[in-house]
Amino acid sequence: MEITLPWTLPLHPHLCPPNPFTNNTHNNSHFKIKASTKSPPIQTQTHKPKPQSNTYHQHKKPSKSPAGKTPRFEEKDAFPESLPLHTKNPRAIYKDIQKFAEQNKLKQALTILDYLDQQGIPVNPTTFSSLISACVRTKSLTEGKQVHTHIRINGLENNEFLRTKLVHMYTACGSVEDAHQLFDECSSKSVYSWNALLRGNVISGKRRYRDVLSTYTEMRELGVELNVYTFSNVIKSFAGASALLQGLKTHALLIKNGFFGSSILGTSLIDMYFKCGKIKLARLVFEEIGERDVVVWGAMIAGFAHNRLQREALEYVRRMLEEGKRPNSVILTTVLPVIGEVWAHKLGREAHAYMLKTKSYSRQIFLLSALIDMYCKCGDMVSARRVFYGSMERNTICWTALMSGYASNGRLEQAVRSIVWMQQEGFRPDVVTIATVLPVCAELRALKPGKEVHAYALKNWFLPNVSIVSSLMIMYTKCGLWEYSLKLFDGMEQRNVILWTAMIDSYIEHGHLNEALGVFRSMQLSKHRPDSVTIARILSVCGELKGLKLGKEVHGHVLKKNFECVHFVSAEVVKMYGGCGAIDHAKLVFDAVPVKGSMTWTAIIEAYGRNNQCQDAISLFDKMRAGGFTPNHFTFKVVLSICDQAGFVDDACRIFNLMHRRYEIKASEEHYSIIIELLTRFGRVEEAQRFVQMSSSSS
Repeated sequence: MEITLPWTLPLHPHLCPPNPFTNNTHNNSHFKIKASTKSPPIQTQTHKPKPQSNTYHQHKKPSKSPAGKTPRFEEKDAFPESLPLHTKNPRAIYKDIQKFAEQNKLKQALTILDYLDQQGIPVNPTTFSSLISACVRTKSLTEGKQVHTHIRINGLENNEFLRTKLVHMYTACGSVEDAHQLFDECSSKSVYSWNALLRGNVISGKRRYRDVLSTYTEMRELGVELNVYTFSNVIKSFAGASALLQGLKTHALLIKNGFFGSSILGTSLIDMYFKCGKIKLARLVFEEIGERDVVVWGAMIAGFAHNRLQREALEYVRRMLEEGKRPNSVILTTVLPVIGEVWAHKLGREAHAYMLKTKSYSRQIFLLSALIDMYCKCGDMVSARRVFYGSMERNTICWTALMSGYASNGRLEQAVRSIVWMQQEGFRPDVVTIATVLPVCAELRALKPGKEVHAYALKNWFLPNVSIVSSLMIMYTKCGLWEYSLKLFDGMEQRNVILWTAMIDSYIEHGHLNEALGVFRSMQLSKHRPDSVTIARILSVCGELKGLKLGKEVHGHVLKKNFECVHFVSAEVVKMYGGCGAIDHAKLVFDAVPVKGSMTWTAIIEAYGRNNQCQDAISLFDKMRAGGFTPNHFTFKVVLSICDQAGFVDDACRIFNLMHRRYEIKASEEHYSIIIELLTRFGRVEEAQRFVQMSSSSS
């Protein structure tokens, strides 16, 4: 069913909701200017400008050019933010250039460089250094080449410091050939030039791992004296590529050369071992570091968070505080999402209090957005809104965090409306915002807002973006426009696993299971290989179609890729065999799962129920509880359905009471409808009536 919301995205703005945390008794002090009912006319500037002091230069009055002729280009048109240039000494001009570089305003800085070149004024190396750093930050290769040209004009091409920074700039911007050419021109290659080459390749990412390894090997062959920063760059590259073997070799070389006492290298090793999944080795390195600073603690906490070991991350935060170290903004940014994931609401409030106490943190927007996200994940939308509306400055990230919170807490319409409210505050939705709101439109079956979001994405050149296209495909499928999903999929030249999986989901949603298998076959013929999510979808299709042969083939792929360790995949394998009637195979797969969770237990219970072995299914449920596993709401739905199927009235009542009282799980409408229908069918009308009253009171 399509939901029509009373607004449109870009054209019909509504009033923003009032700030619920503002004291209305003081409103008179905020609105002292009475708004006119008529818009004031736009006036041209008629007043004369105030005469400037003699300290600064006075512009000549522009001569009136005849109509139709181009007005004269003056110096003020070239340097509006750095006037007057010719009255400043070179030091002041250098400071202006450095200020623009810090603000990443390379165009303005280069304009001043051109002016200095015309006037014959030299530029010092420090100024060029700041410009090269700005080019690295913004990945501006074209501007970087212009800076390089000015360095040559100023006769500084042999300056080793600038040459080293230029090598770093070229590699960081992806121009490896230029970097190597400049590096080869060096008459004396010090370790700093080599480090610049390494550093640039590291910034370029995982693709440059081979280049880093080649450069590192060449340095060792030539006998270059390696320092701490050399090893730090190399280890970072190994961490990004998950090259554990090379990392272990480098670790041994560090110990051999006596570098292991460095906290910089210790931090790099911890990061590498965590990214390679070697938690114990990371812990050993950490324990061997004598003096641990905040950066080392941050590496440990971030490593645990990266490996989804939330409890360990919070434990190391506690240990850090006990040693007298205070978390910085980076650690807080890492910890707040962890707190939200484990629903540690009390600890989240303590972190919030610490941020308020440290006033500089309470004004940092990225920390505020992390705080909003944490409260939303803990289900405390009141506190999330209080932080959001209480912040003096907001940005798109804050709006997106609140929007995501509305969606995860079931306030779907507010989530969609937020995209209008944020535009009324002057913030433009970015790619993440669009990717956040599209699943909400899909859940609401809100086709009209979904189309408007699609149009906004097209207008702002967000497409083709895989995340947005896959979300659009799901949205159109759920709104009944399956052919739109097919058009989006066919229109994507560069496809990946996410898009293939979205197409399979679209076919499954409309009941075209054989077509879904056809897409899976086409995906196998392409260069993309199915991931765990795709495999889980296909296993469910095999179970529905009772395709045991294909199911066994997919199971073989699961074993080959070691996907049986993924809980939802192993659960789908069990359900597939159960759906195909091969209950013995389902039991074998279940017994082979090393670490069982509620999802795996629910799958085997459902498999027995589908094969009419209902008493064994109930026994498995009791065995699950006896083993210390906690059933979830879906487990109770499966077990109650089995009781309904077999007519186990007493067991159904016992299990419903367990859900409500022992595990404190709120019963859904499905739970109530199953138990009410079962009791009514067996003539226990009074008990059924009691459950009807409970259902109405809880809704």
